[in-house]
Amino acid sequence: MHASNLLAKAGVSSASAMVATGHPLAAAAAAALLSEGGSAVDAAIAADAVLGVVEPMATGIGGDLLAMLVPPNGAPETYNGTGRSPAALSPDGLAGLPGGKLPERHALTHTVPGAVQGWWDLHQRHGRAPWPRLFQAAIECARDGFAVAPVAAREWALFEPVIAADPVSARLYRAGAVPVAGERFSNPELAGVLAAVAADGPQAFYRGVPAQAAARASQSRGGVLAAADFAAHHGHFDVPLRARFRGLDVLECPPNTHGLAVLHALEALEPLPLDPGDPATTVAMVDRMGEALAHAKRVVADPAGNTVCTVVVDASGLAITLMSSVFKRFGSGVGVAGCGFALQNRGFGFSAPGHINGLAPSKRPYHTVVPGAALRDGRFHAGFGVVGGAMQPQGHVQLLTRIAAWGEPLQAAIDAPRWRLEADRALATETGMPAAVVQALRAAGYREPDGLGELGGRSDFGGAQVVLRQADGTLLGGSDRRKDGLALAC
Repeated sequence: MHASNLLAKAGVSSASAMVATGHPLAAAAAAALLSEGGSAVDAAIAADAVLGVVEPMATGIGGDLLAMLVPPNGAPETYNGTGRSPAALSPDGLAGLPGGKLPERHALTHTVPGAVQGWWDLHQRHGRAPWPRLFQAAIECARDGFAVAPVAAREWALFEPVIAADPVSARLYRAGAVPVAGERFSNPELAGVLAAVAADGPQAFYRGVPAQAAARASQSRGGVLAAADFAAHHGHFDVPLRARFRGLDVLECPPNTHGLAVLHALEALEPLPLDPGDPATTVAMVDRMGEALAHAKRVVADPAGNTVCTVVVDASGLAITLMSSVFKRFGSGVGVAGCGFALQNRGFGFSAPGHINGLAPSKRPYHTVVPGAALRDGRFHAGFGVVGGAMQPQGHVQLLTRIAAWGEPLQAAIDAPRWRLEADRALATETGMPAAVVQALRAAGYREPDGLGELGGRSDFGGAQVVLRQADGTLLGGSDRRKDGLALAC
């Protein structure tokens, strides 16, 4: 095979540092921080801030943040920056809603955004660059504008009805004339908020104008989110969950995320032969994944969509997988006047009252964001994330099986067609899936998921970002063709 084809299948290589993220401007921001001596965490925050500008349907300061960190020496750790429901939220509020359930996009689904505090907490522990420097690229993108990327433009148009339903979001995100690929878009209101955060830290967001404006926006649409909920927000560091799979220690975030579903599925697959040429292997993977997701739905809750992912490994060996999200595209769709962002709708992740994950005040809902990592012989081997709501744990299992069990090259494993369980026995298969595999899945009782949810019939197969350390110490980076990003050697 030609050397260029081998490289395309393997990924991008570096002897020192690597970034894999969802947009070229985010990658450039991360690379600039690394070149100036910033840490992997500095670079990841800079990239994430840019992603909140250039992919407003996926993430932003109105959403949450989680991270998985593997230091060169020392124990891995996770960071949970997910926000809680309002203190005034009551199950009684469901009584007047159809079926006594929260719609996907409703002001009662508003939870406190955790991203800004998450940036601060991560930087306090692992940052090297000056805090204001982290936001320079994001502020410039928001203030001066950027060319909208192709995948972002497609999703912007697809979910235009979400922003059209709210007057603030309709104006902010140009409902009726959404930007097409290559068209410039700017968000000076967001630039102002980011500049305030850069100058004054998270208090500019949680105790300032954005918190007050967000509370007014929520309450004007029937929600109960209050400025006091912002002031009470805090995130925390934690110990990752782990499981063995094909010689790796796979690390996932503990509840309130469904990272344990990944480990549950991998543990069930570990004793199986997992022959890549046998369609029954894929059926077994889907079966175990379904059981794992069902288990997570039963047990995941606060123990006390859509998403973006950035993976960075710096020259010192510090690795971070950082993911942020507003959940569904454009979150709740409710824009915050004068601040340039929309509020997330994470409260839709709550179960019915009485369930362990039941809707309640000051509680974190079941969360789909799961940054992951893997160790080999106790050292960093890979950092990875797959965006796309329920696709996230399913993507982890498929990627890890291809890389660790089947030995596929990194980029080839990322690009391979995927399957996605939508609900119970409803399973979508991506174009390019081998016919024999599709036939085996249908014979096993997995039906097409046409008509289910916003993406029914056009399922979201996610977008992966991966950085992997090879046996010789070099780094390989891979970025998903399903998104607008890239892997960049630094």
